[in-house]
Amino acid sequence: MRSAEVYYNGELAGVLTEESRKKFRFRYDDAWFINDKKPPISLTMPKNCQEYKEDYLFPFFFNMLSEGFNRKLQNKSLKIDEKDYFGLLMATAQYDTIGAITIKPVQ
Repeated sequence: MRSAEVYYNGELAGVLTEESRKKFRFRYDDAWFINDKKPPISLTMPKNCQEYKEDYLFPFFFNMLSEGFNRKLQNKSLKIDEKDYFGLLMATAQYDTIGAITIKPVQ
């Protein structure tokens, strides 16, 4: 099982967990969830539910990954299996993303 903290503009918004290659969970942090001034991380994951579960990496997070040649290049240079989307997300979405969300592996 692997987990990553999800930050919204540098503030902890929740935790994304890969329980297996076919089981994923996202849970809003308690402080983020109860604060009405904090927005949801995505329109597809509104704050009317604190925990989300899926049998695949949530599309919101999957769409943060590079595509095509860039993804292949990242997989090769980082030595990450091409089907390990969660691993690639943790390796590439820590610092410079196109938007407010960053992902940091839980140590």
